[in-house]
Amino acid sequence: MDIEYLPSYKMSWGTLGTIRPFPYFHAKRDALDIQAALEQKDAVTLIKILTNRNNAQRQIIAQTFKTITEKELSSGLKKALSGELENLLLALVMTPLQFDAYRLRQSMEGIGTDEEGLLEILCTRSPKVLANITSTYKEQYNKDLETDLKGETSGDFAKLVVALLKKEKGGGVVQRDTEALSEAINQAKADPGPWITILTTRDSEHLNQVFVNLESEKHEPVDEAIEKAFSGDSPNLYLAQRLETMK
Repeated sequence: MDIEYLPSYKMSWGTLGTIRPFPYFHAKRDALDIQAALEQKDAVTLIKILTNRNNAQRQIIAQTFKTITEKELSSGLKKALSGELENLLLALVMTPLQFDAYRLRQSMEGIGTDEEGLLEILCTRSPKVLANITSTYKEQYNKDLETDLKGETSGDFAKLVVALLKKEKGGGVVQRDTEALSEAINQAKADPGPWITILTTRDSEHLNQVFVNLESEKHEPVDEAIEKAFSGDSPNLYLAQRLETMK
């Protein structure tokens, strides 16, 4: 079914697109309705159910579906659907960890690497969550995430994404970090090493203080200072810009 045709159907929008649980949730009924919808390739019913349940409820539905049919719900969706709609509903039945692993994999597949897609996850997940994502990635794709990141990236960006993946928050002295970052971009050839280390091992509150000091010293925003010192597409620039928005 053409996804553009779906808005013409009357849908139940009560909890659509939210994390609120569906108030009249009944896992077995939903699983049976989904089973029938898959057999009939009834995309409207599939969308109505899966988009009106939160992730925890969708996981219960998937498990109930497997108990009833002895098949994975994701396999049924792949068989009955295609294109964007298939990708959307498959994403909805993933756990958050599975979805992050999937997004990382998608960012590295095909021609070129979606660097922003990689950083979106690696910058915003805690060390504990990243460790769980790494394990989930191994389970889903039988591949090592760090090895794939190294293989699909290069140069300073490769160093940055690996550092982010393995990040362990450490302490630091604000003034010392400010001096280290300043010295790194004052050299004839800017040194990305201190930037990668500090940006990936300090918490946002600490980095905000470092940025304030650095901006006071340089009399310009941090992202502009980085852009002058490194190339315009420097991964350090992207990461600093993201951290700036967190102030």
